[in-house]
Amino acid sequence: DFAISAKPLTRHMPQNKQSFQYRMWQFVVSPPFEYTIMAMIALNTIVLMMKFYGASVAYENALRVFNIVFTSLFSLECVLKVMAFGILNYFRDAWNIFDFVTVLGSITDILVTEFGNPNNFINLSFLRLFRAARLIKLLRQGYTIRILLWTFVQSFKALPYVCLLIAMLFFIYAIIGMQVFGNIGIDVEDEDSDEDEFQITEHNNFRTFFQALMLLFRSATGEAWHNIMLSCLSGKPCDKNSGILTRECGNEFAYFYFVSFIFLCSFLMLNLFVAVIMDNFEYLTRDSSILGPHHLDEYVRVWAEYDPAACGRIHYKDMYSLLRVISPPLGLGKKCPHRVACKRLLRMDLPVADDNTVHFNSTLMALIRTALDIKIAKGGADKQQMDAELRKEMMAIWPNLSQKTLDLLVTPHKSTDLTVGKIYAAMMIMEYYRQSKAKKLQAMREEQDRTPLMFQRME
Repeated sequence: DFAISAKPLTRHMPQNKQSFQYRMWQFVVSPPFEYTIMAMIALNTIVLMMKFYGASVAYENALRVFNIVFTSLFSLECVLKVMAFGILNYFRDAWNIFDFVTVLGSITDILVTEFGNPNNFINLSFLRLFRAARLIKLLRQGYTIRILLWTFVQSFKALPYVCLLIAMLFFIYAIIGMQVFGNIGIDVEDEDSDEDEFQITEHNNFRTFFQALMLLFRSATGEAWHNIMLSCLSGKPCDKNSGILTRECGNEFAYFYFVSFIFLCSFLMLNLFVAVIMDNFEYLTRDSSILGPHHLDEYVRVWAEYDPAACGRIHYKDMYSLLRVISPPLGLGKKCPHRVACKRLLRMDLPVADDNTVHFNSTLMALIRTALDIKIAKGGADKQQMDAELRKEMMAIWPNLSQKTLDLLVTPHKSTDLTVGKIYAAMMIMEYYRQSKAKKLQAMREEQDRTPLMFQRME
């Protein structure tokens, strides 16, 4: 599904490489600039952590100056990126929009703090949240963090069923609690009494369904649930408004009720959350050869570096460097030898267009096929037959797939057509020929060097 619906990302790059905008673009997309911004975010976070209650006026003023300095630097970052990308291209990126909103909120916070009226009836302290919001930018940095985020997002697919199961448990126990313990009177706290003895209170009882849910939620967290259980045993006074004045309320059933609830909720239900998240995380980390959606997202991101205009095509010469940048199993990684990369391109055997380019979806599908070994011709097998079988299986799985999309994913081509495999096969032959020729020349030179020595010995 991803290979069918995936589209290249637009990555703006100024066309005129001699212009000031292009030099500015090179500066803002360079790794040193990104690392500097990340360091500034970390330092800004440390400054936010240094605030404490009862600080001196000089200390508060120093923190305020630091906040103004960091906000000015982040504002300068936005200005530089607007100059490099342009206004329209700048706001096409969601992260740039986030940066702009964060900077705008931080500037508003400074203006309100410095020039606003402290006695204003509107509390604008929420604007300080924009200072800490910059920390979110660190989440997009690092491969491991992206895996954790992807795991958390993927877990949401199964979490609704776990939440529904827990909601049913709370619903059943809340109804039972209302029927059995709903008439227990509210404890009146005395100054000389122990605080733990008063657990059935005005805000903590089984009188209504909502209050019963709140009490069960408190018990699920483990906060004094045993004291609540003891407050629901037999011998407790009844509520005056219940109309039951002749006998005491409460029930010994409270032992089974609370123990079973804590067992089911704390030891089983809540652990299902951890099980779902750990299952997704283990799926990603147990074997690096497993192809996951995060690898496909990496392909889209790397493709944008070679196709900034998102036209969907790159030159076939860029295929080698593309495979080296993308991590395994979809790509080959930076440590892959040159010959191994060329052999991978031979197996892909993508058709090359008249303008010497390859298509985005065709390349992605070829990478997936070679990574997962899907209908790859081996040992003299007919490649066209393998492609025909794959096309037939894809039409069976996706019957609404258009012929144009199918041709992009599994491109039909004749044996006489130019392909990436043929190009890199010729390049490998030339490389072997040059190496063989170089070895022969070296051998001839060594032979020529030995000949004078032989004549010198004879003399």
